[in-house]
Amino acid sequence: MLQNRVDPFGNIIRTSARGTLMGNRGLLHNEKQEIRRPFKLTAWITCVLEFKGRRRPVMAVGQYTELFFLDEATSFAAGHRPCFECRRPEASAFKRFWLKGNHEYGFNAKTPIKFIDDVLQRERIDQDCKKITFMEFPEVLPIGTFVIFKSEPYLIKNGMMYRWSAEGYEAAKPFPKEKLSVLTPKSVVNTFSAGYVPLFIE
Repeated sequence: MLQNRVDPFGNIIRTSARGTLMGNRGLLHNEKQEIRRPFKLTAWITCVLEFKGRRRPVMAVGQYTELFFLDEATSFAAGHRPCFECRRPEASAFKRFWLKGNHEYGFNAKTPIKFIDDVLQRERIDQDCKKITFMEFPEVLPIGTFVIFKSEPYLIKNGMMYRWSAEGYEAAKPFPKEKLSVLTPKSVVNTFSAGYVPLFIE
């Protein structure tokens, strides 16, 4: 069992459960298919599982490390964004709504995606590669956002929250009356509030 699934904290974990999307942070593994670093690139992307009939062995020597996600909401919480090659409609929509929701950066439609990737890099992990979070009341967060409750990741959806697992989500739970740590990067939460609705499994 390879260590190639990603949880909402951005951790690369081992599980037999399959993902619905693939991700890329660069070459992270060695010749023994062991993860040696959490990332190499600052562009953390999310891709479809199949694209133009391409086939490649997983964790091949010298090639980028294929990572897998339960769904798109999980990938966003981990700090990834859609790929402009295999998910161009989603990537274009993400950039459009990101710009709409994050005016303070002064970016526009001509701003290279690298500038947004740089913002995401500052928001998702600190200099010690630890997850960055912020505090907010869950009831004001948009659908698709992940929060931490009792040390576990929960998805915000339809006025309730659902505990994440590698296999899927557990039964709905009402919001606690307190602020919670938010796993999804702040600018991505703003993107959701501006109109981008991430995909998640039911």
